[in-house]
Amino acid sequence: MTVTATSVDESDQLEPKAAPGSRLARLVRLVPAAVAALSGVLLYVSFPPRTLWWLALPAFACFGWVLRGRSWKAGLGLGYLFGLGFLLPLLVWTGVEVGPGPWIALVAVEAIFVALVGAGITAISKLPAWPLWAAALWIAGEAVRARVPFHGFPWGKIAFGQADGVFLPLAAVGGTPVLGFAVVLCGFGLYEVVRLALESRRTRVVRRSAATVALLSVAVPVVGALAARGLVSDKAEDGTTTVAVIQGNVPRAGLEFNAQRRAVLDYHVKETLRLAAKVKAGKVAKPDVVLWPENSSDVDPFADAQAYTDIDEAAKAIGAPISVGGVVERDGKLYNEQILWDPVKGPTDTYDKRQIQPFGEYLPMRSLLGTINKNWTTMVRQDFSRGTKPGVFTMNGAKIGLVTCYEAAFDWAVRSEVTDGAQLISVPSNNATFDRSEMTYQQLAMSRVRAVEHSRTVTVPVTSGVSAIIMPDGKITQKTGMFVADSLVQKVPLRSSETPATKLGILPEMALVLIAAGGLGWAVAAGVRGRRAGGV
Repeated sequence: MTVTATSVDESDQLEPKAAPGSRLARLVRLVPAAVAALSGVLLYVSFPPRTLWWLALPAFACFGWVLRGRSWKAGLGLGYLFGLGFLLPLLVWTGVEVGPGPWIALVAVEAIFVALVGAGITAISKLPAWPLWAAALWIAGEAVRARVPFHGFPWGKIAFGQADGVFLPLAAVGGTPVLGFAVVLCGFGLYEVVRLALESRRTRVVRRSAATVALLSVAVPVVGALAARGLVSDKAEDGTTTVAVIQGNVPRAGLEFNAQRRAVLDYHVKETLRLAAKVKAGKVAKPDVVLWPENSSDVDPFADAQAYTDIDEAAKAIGAPISVGGVVERDGKLYNEQILWDPVKGPTDTYDKRQIQPFGEYLPMRSLLGTINKNWTTMVRQDFSRGTKPGVFTMNGAKIGLVTCYEAAFDWAVRSEVTDGAQLISVPSNNATFDRSEMTYQQLAMSRVRAVEHSRTVTVPVTSGVSAIIMPDGKITQKTGMFVADSLVQKVPLRSSETPATKLGILPEMALVLIAAGGLGWAVAAGVRGRRAGGV
């Protein structure tokens, strides 16, 4: 009980004092709420397209300040405000074409997970080495959010904001959970260092054990990231291959472009033929592999003879296999599919997207939503079906792993391609629906993190941009503009070795979840003992 009271006092001493009941006192009570919301905004600003990755540290330092020593109810509210401050601006692109309703609803639900984490942190903030427990609890929250509801929504993982940061090499150690944990731990540790420094200045007493833990919370993630740089390499292990990334563009931005499916296919065929002419003229190296974006052929080439002929013409002209993004109907089911198109044999292999997007590619609770707003059921007339197997195409001897658009946000979807033999990863995407929003840059940053996580070249062919080629060290070597027709050609390394992150898979995340559970269990047990002691 004494520990709890001390913690509350320490938190209060960092806030301005005012006479009870005064107007200033009421304003002072709003300070934690304002700081929580603004800290969330600060975390958002640390994400792409900005390169201010380091702002995540003061964001979590401030979040630690508003939570430490408070009740779980206060933590629930403050956590929700932090989540709103972070996710409202981060996910504004989800309402670009469908209006603010779905955007606000999504954020309102996702912020609940942050609120629960906030409540948990208030409990474990009273424990020794609390930054460790708190950082693990944040990652546990991300783990849950990546799985529920509707198969999860991991957008906004802390790791995805660190593509330009010093912590990035940690992705190769334990994937996005370890990278995110290091950033959050460092942020909470930063607050603890400042708090203990102010306390020692006031009391003239230095608590060495607490100070040591606080300093280690800041130092260990940084040192670990520097040490992990040895895992990052862009050297070829299995030779090289010359890839061509095709960005055909779309007739116009927005959902309406889907009504112009033939035009989108034509654009990608034309850009491939244009590249073939450059190759023939000796202006560009001949590609071994050609990669088209998701939805580059919404006209089903297996059902439409003209689409089949057009794609076949493009493949023969470029003289290389093409991975074509198509919408295919088979056995009455709709699939978002990548089709391996050989210049001689035609279509020879397929990969069906496994992690399909709720409310975009399928509609959960269709009947209920239809009674609320018939426009939603009209926009998603037929649900896409899920694929069941990893997609690794063998293209001119190179093994290309396919991760279609939204799948790049999910750890398991990317890792499965690498463990299935992928020497290079392609992330075919279609971002035209989201216009010129930050969504494209957020997704591009994910692909950069995945490149380091699995030590693979990552290509990002997008219908309308930004398409890019990313080296295994996470650096972008080429990229296109938005809403332009373009192509990228480059010789890239093929790699087959597995990073610790690839080998360990889900284990680092599970370990952090167990650490979080252990911290919560300890805090609950301590609270029970404290209440019993107080009763005596």
